[in-house]
Amino acid sequence: SLVERYKGLSILILSGSPIIASFDFRARVDFVRIPGVIKLYNGEYVPLGLHLDIKDTLTMRSSIIRNTAEAFNPDLLLVDKEPLGLKGEVLDTLKVMKKRGTTLVLGLRDVMDEPMLLRKEWEGRNVIPVMRDLYDEIWVYGLPQVYDPLSELDVPGSVRDKMIYTGYLPRALPREPELSPSIDMEEPYILVTGGGGGDGEAVMDWVLRAYESDPDIPLGALLVFGPFMRPESQNEFMGRAAVIGKIKAITFDSHMEFLIQRAAGIVAMGGYNTFCEILSFNKPSIIIPRTAPRQEQLIRASRAHELGLAKMLDPSGDRDAGIMAKALRCLPTMRPPSENLLPGMLDGFESIADLVGRRMENGFHVPLENSRAR
Repeated sequence: SLVERYKGLSILILSGSPIIASFDFRARVDFVRIPGVIKLYNGEYVPLGLHLDIKDTLTMRSSIIRNTAEAFNPDLLLVDKEPLGLKGEVLDTLKVMKKRGTTLVLGLRDVMDEPMLLRKEWEGRNVIPVMRDLYDEIWVYGLPQVYDPLSELDVPGSVRDKMIYTGYLPRALPREPELSPSIDMEEPYILVTGGGGGDGEAVMDWVLRAYESDPDIPLGALLVFGPFMRPESQNEFMGRAAVIGKIKAITFDSHMEFLIQRAAGIVAMGGYNTFCEILSFNKPSIIIPRTAPRQEQLIRASRAHELGLAKMLDPSGDRDAGIMAKALRCLPTMRPPSENLLPGMLDGFESIADLVGRRMENGFHVPLENSRAR
């Protein structure tokens, strides 16, 4: 969105995602892959691929981040979600870039976590002083009518003054012709997605049990496990889907937008990206949020349910197959989220482009034709 609007802009992304190379990038957008880590269900982090302990991995990540930032010399540095980076890894970079006059922006999703848990976590890391002293702006990718990610936190007014609600980040079809030919799915269908897949097994199992108990559910389903679901679970679910017959299953698709567009409805866990896709493609949806190690998805799904944007199924219930079967039968006729969208709800990219443009007008520290942004 940014490089299309500003022809002199180049963007470099630093990411620990092992699948970042699977996605398409526009001209003047590139990425640097740093060693990945994965978050366990208990909230702890472990290296994703390297046979190193987490301390050595974080040291390596921190060094790469700082060296890359110093060499790239960005006009704007955007830090995603964690004000200090993972376990403080970006703090040194923030200090160096601050001295250079780089605009420092913290991007927060609509919901971070339950306020008491977030307060405890941030107090232990001394986060608020960094937000106060180092960051120039805080972009919240949501709306205050939905949720305030810093609600009930003891945040000084100087930090509140930096907060700008952008609206959610809309999604559109990529510039690709059609679905992958390997996906032979009769339409319409229900799309069931586990997000990254690391904790999506319970959702997949619940949907499969619904079809096993009620073979006459009118629509079939396409299951997308997610790239991080355990192989043994994928194999089990594949076998059960084959027996049912009207269910197809794949692990991952880098163009999920096509799958979502063709679906009659969505069953998902309720992460931020999936929620944006549901709103953008105007799909009736059932959200089954995770509740640990963070309550982010539960809060988002609860608010979506209250606002009439989606239906939430209680994740703490007994996950009865009949409850899911009934929900799947009703899903295609549910009201789409467009009937209850709030003003400006999907204005995220336009708002962010305006914010970047304002900074450019006020003078990035290199000429526009050479300007660069993280």
